[in-house]
Amino acid sequence: MISRTLLIVSLFISTLSLAQEKKTDKPKFNQELATSLGADQYGMKAYTIVMLTTGPAKIEDKTQMSTVMKGHMANIGKLADEGKIIVAGPFLEKNKENYRGMFIFNTKSKEEAEQWVKTDPAVQAGVFSYEIFPWYGSAALPLYLKHHEEISKENP
Repeated sequence: MISRTLLIVSLFISTLSLAQEKKTDKPKFNQELATSLGADQYGMKAYTIVMLTTGPAKIEDKTQMSTVMKGHMANIGKLADEGKIIVAGPFLEKNKENYRGMFIFNTKSKEEAEQWVKTDPAVQAGVFSYEIFPWYGSAALPLYLKHHEEISKENP
């Protein structure tokens, strides 16, 4: 009985060791993918982050606010479909900077990012203002979007 237990434990440890070895193997570099994503030698590239802040407008009418926010969400979807927006989402807690949400745009141009953020109905209505920052991150970041629809049952 002890030898059988030792055999099982030994097999488990061997399997675990093989799994850990596989995790440490570096994936083969894919030049075609790196080029298609605009990656530099580190697999990184420049993006632009837009931090949405609380704007000057206070829309009290719930129907009007609902229309503005539906337009906001539709615009995010449109920009994502066009490959312009890579990440978008609200912050879950209030913060001292009054940041409400953020976009990561697939451009290194602050001017281009500003043109895109100005298409947002919530920005146009003054519900949101914004700040723009250059950012350097993984060139593979856009790849997560193609899998998002596979894991979401509903879209807001």
